[in-house]
Amino acid sequence: MAKLLITGFDPFAGEIINPSWKAVRHLNNTIIGGFEVIAHEIPTVFGKASAIVQSQIEHHQPSVVIGVGQAGGSNAIRMECLAKNRINARKQDNEGNQPKNALIAIEGPASYPASIPVENMVEQIKTEGISAYLSNSAGAFVCNELFYSTLHYVECQNLPIRVGFIHVPYLPEQVANTKRAGLLPSMTEETVVRALTVAIEAIGDRLSN
Repeated sequence: MAKLLITGFDPFAGEIINPSWKAVRHLNNTIIGGFEVIAHEIPTVFGKASAIVQSQIEHHQPSVVIGVGQAGGSNAIRMECLAKNRINARKQDNEGNQPKNALIAIEGPASYPASIPVENMVEQIKTEGISAYLSNSAGAFVCNELFYSTLHYVECQNLPIRVGFIHVPYLPEQVANTKRAGLLPSMTEETVVRALTVAIEAIGDRLSN
C-alpha cells in the first residue's frame, strides 16, 4: 500500500499548543484514500524541520508528503499552491534563529508549485461545509521553508513523490479567555481533522484515476 507522510509542528511563539500537530496526530496509522498515513511531529526550527522530513522520506518512502502548519488569523483551511525560495522571519524560531532576506537554496529556482491536486482538495473540503481556499503565499517562516525544501529535495533526488502544504486556523482554546477572544477566528480540532481527511481522500481519488 502506498504511504502518505503528514507532519505537524510543535508550539512556537509562546503558544502551548499548535493546531497542526493537534489535528495531524489523529491521522497516524490510519488508512485514508488508499494510503497508509504516517504522522510525525516536527520542530518549528529552520533547517531542522526539513532535515527530519527528508529523513522520514528516506525511511518510509512515501508517495505523498504533506506539511501542515498554523496560520493564526485565518478563518479557513488554506491550501498552499506555491513554495518560494525565500526566508524573512518576523519572529524567532524555537531555537532563536531569525534569518532575514535569505534564500532557502542558493542554486534553487525562485519557486516550486505544489504537486498535489490543490484545487480538487479545496473543492472536496468545501463540500463538507468547511471553509477552504487556495493560497499563493505560504509566508516566509518555517512553514514555507519546509514546503520549499521538501519540493527541492524531491526534485534534486528525482523522487516520484507529490508534495504539498496546508495551513490551518487557530483552535478555539487558543483564542478563548485571552485578549484575542472574539477578535480572531478559529476552527475546532474535529473540523480540521475532517478537512485533512477529506483532502487526503481527494489526493487518493485523483491519483487513482
